[in-house]
Amino acid sequence: MNTVLQAQGLGKKYGRRWALSDCTLDVPAGRVVGLVGPNGAGKSTLLHLAVGMLTPTSGSITVLGEPAGTSQRAKVGFVAQDTPTYSRMSVADHLRLGARLNPDWDESIATKRIERLGLDLKQRAGRLSGGQRAQLALTLGISKRPELLVLDEPVAALDPLARREFLQDLMEAVAEQELSVVLSSHLVSDVERSCDFLIVLVDSRVQVSGEIETLLATHYRISGPRRDEKSLPSAQHVISASHTDRQSTLVIRTEQPILDPAWTVSRLSLEDLVLAYMGRPSAPEQNNHRPVLEVQR
Repeated sequence: MNTVLQAQGLGKKYGRRWALSDCTLDVPAGRVVGLVGPNGAGKSTLLHLAVGMLTPTSGSITVLGEPAGTSQRAKVGFVAQDTPTYSRMSVADHLRLGARLNPDWDESIATKRIERLGLDLKQRAGRLSGGQRAQLALTLGISKRPELLVLDEPVAALDPLARREFLQDLMEAVAEQELSVVLSSHLVSDVERSCDFLIVLVDSRVQVSGEIETLLATHYRISGPRRDEKSLPSAQHVISASHTDRQSTLVIRTEQPILDPAWTVSRLSLEDLVLAYMGRPSAPEQNNHRPVLEVQR
């Protein structure tokens, strides 16, 4: 299977407000995908549609080759933003529940992870630290041996050390189980550390998507004497522009060499790239871009 998630014209509406609009993207298999964007951009809505917790208002979404929320649900692991656990249940209770609900549950993975994390099987989840609850939720998601693991800002409330440990454990699981992962995060540093594919979501629309290495290789910041960006060659697509009386600074996307000697050309960091797309005016015609992950500050 070449893709684990496909959306075509996908939309979700609450009353008169579109939480996600005209979303078309392909998420390749075998990648760790970073989904970034500002609060309210539609990230959680997209992920909830992917795992079958919501139904689309328009368009379609397939996961692992089948409509989201159908028989493929057993092959999808999900860790929500609040890393849900049951406060009155012990760690052992969570593992027993995971084994009962998931036909492909791998007890050895669960046991080894709990031992390595140093969690007391008798400890109630409500008495665990935020980092420990997140690790318990990740253990439950991984131990069902999913083909796709969906993580909705699982480290948002963790301190830097707990966040790093969580992402390290995630990367180990990806390597050991050959997982495909979609990770929503508001921290570009987390995406840069763990992801190889990016999707940027702004104002309920996908702004750009692609391999991070390719995106960084095809985006540039150029600065020089002030000029109208419409005068640029057609192969140079302007993502953002700022001007003073004498100077123009543009972020552009192009696969062609930049030959104009008047421009000073520099590469972008991943954060620069994400912020350039987040700062774009939202317009329906922009959604013709290929899918990109969201980035948040």
